[in-house]
Amino acid sequence: MPLEGLKAIATALAIGLGAIGPGIGIGLIGLGALQAIGRNPDAEGKIRTYMILAIAFAEAVVIYALVIALIIRYT
Repeated sequence: MPLEGLKAIATALAIGLGAIGPGIGIGLIGLGALQAIGRNPDAEGKIRTYMILAIAFAEAVVIYALVIALIIRYT
């Protein structure tokens, strides 16, 4: 298989597998936040703040996977 084909497969795997975990994690974060707000609506502001912070950290992992995919693709 030519080198460009292997790079394309490696790039697809890097971003694909790198996005699965954080995608599931963000869904679980949202689920937990909605359940917590349902149990205690008065704490919505504080829960939302922590939820957004946790989503940002999970999204950072996807950005790292994107950087790795771009490095593989263009080197």
